[in-house]
Amino acid sequence: MSAPAPSSLVVVEAEPLPRQEEVLTDAALAFVAELHRRFTPRRDELLARRAERRAEIARTSTLGFLPETAAVRADDSWKVAPAPAALNDRRVEITGPTDRKMTINALNSGAKVWLADFEDASAPTWENVVLGQVNLVDAYTRNIDFTDPRSGKSYALKPADELATVVMRPRGWHLEERHLTVDGRPVPGALVDFGLYFFHNAQRLIDLGKGPYFYLPKTESHLEARLWNEIFVFSQDYVGIPQGTVRATVLIETITAAYEMEEILYELRDHAAGLNAGRWDYLFSIVKNFRDGGAKFVLPDRNLVTMTAPFMRAYTELLVRTCHKRGAHAIGGMAAFIPSRRDAEVNKVAFEKVKADKDREAGDGFDGSWVAHPDLVPIALASFDAVLGEKPNQKDRLREDVHVEGPELIDIASLDAHPTYEGLRNAVQVGIRYIEAWLRGLGAVAIFNLMEDAATAEISRSQIWQWINAEVVFENGERATPELARAVAAEELAAIRAEIGDEAFAAGKWQQAHDLLLHVSLDADYADFLTLPAYDQLVG
Repeated sequence: MSAPAPSSLVVVEAEPLPRQEEVLTDAALAFVAELHRRFTPRRDELLARRAERRAEIARTSTLGFLPETAAVRADDSWKVAPAPAALNDRRVEITGPTDRKMTINALNSGAKVWLADFEDASAPTWENVVLGQVNLVDAYTRNIDFTDPRSGKSYALKPADELATVVMRPRGWHLEERHLTVDGRPVPGALVDFGLYFFHNAQRLIDLGKGPYFYLPKTESHLEARLWNEIFVFSQDYVGIPQGTVRATVLIETITAAYEMEEILYELRDHAAGLNAGRWDYLFSIVKNFRDGGAKFVLPDRNLVTMTAPFMRAYTELLVRTCHKRGAHAIGGMAAFIPSRRDAEVNKVAFEKVKADKDREAGDGFDGSWVAHPDLVPIALASFDAVLGEKPNQKDRLREDVHVEGPELIDIASLDAHPTYEGLRNAVQVGIRYIEAWLRGLGAVAIFNLMEDAATAEISRSQIWQWINAEVVFENGERATPELARAVAAEELAAIRAEIGDEAFAAGKWQQAHDLLLHVSLDADYADFLTLPAYDQLVG
């Protein structure tokens, strides 16, 4: 059954949700339709350009800084717009989906910023898409509370001056929203998420002394940043707010974007707030783009690729230098540990690792960093407080000592680590467990004391695929083959059934998750994104 179409411009193909009429108003849907008609054709061209660039990388097994934009990089005169007051101090940012409980906890967490996530930490069920928007409006109007039905614990917002600033992350350009169509075709999920949020909240946020701030995911080129800038310019005029009110932080989580950091900031310079270093998607992007490149591009176990690896150091130090040269914030990576209530020793070791990681980022010149759990906020704060003191950031630290050449960003072979059999098993374990939760509508999932999101599943299945296609031999003498991956997956599925019991196993989506992981890990035709075939299986 379809809900009555609330607009002649957009057809909503979904079961009605409580309060959806507050978000899916005629005016808001007309705005989304206008965004779609104006900007989706260019989106389509840029997705085709991604494929062309990937084919070129397959042919050459190399990447470099763009000669055609050398003048942008050489021009020292331009800077991004000054940060608004609400985004000037970003020393700790917490990430998470926009369910009601998370919305309250993230805003109350003590972090300076909350990345309100409609992307990798949120499975794009229609309920998550629409009610996430409802929850943010309720938060801004202080009409939000939550009582946990299991524990009876109640949650409410702290005073306004104690709340984190929201930076919202829409979906990446490659994803469609099947529930909304214009002129007979689905609207890109990015335009749905951005459009509904911006339309309903831009003026409201200005009135609160903040503004519509965004994280832009999966960006692969400065031309994609240019498209976002055009969307911002149009949207600000459409709702009648001043140009430059929007601010966007771009995740440098693809290897191609790492070669275009300055150009990306340049394209967004009136709306740019900074760049962020996203680890798992970055490694996934390296595998995806250089999967034909032979042994020198084979990554070891994901947990062996730390941020101190030479090619990762090159990436993060170049990011800090680039941001500070242009007056932008440099935001570090994720501390994904989830504290255990049962194992104090696990917590002690993990907290020490988190502290070392955040100390390193603060020492390298980053202006802030990400955490996945409120208990990590004080640890990250302490690391950045020790360096920043009362200063809101360290953009004055230009890192002119950093000089990164193009080959350093893809020098995977310099890493003294190799794939292991246990790494294969872990990739299968985490992949099945994450995909099963995603298919049930959960995008942020605690697995083995780490908060995992879709990037986790991408690097897991990509490593399985890469190791098999590179015919890696593990330390135990076994060769990575489809047969081995299937055997390990069968063992893990049986172990999960034994762990949770037959009834819970049957109630979940475990076999479906197992089959999907093997499909995207073993298919000779490597899928650009796991979430594309997974979305076809997502109910709701």
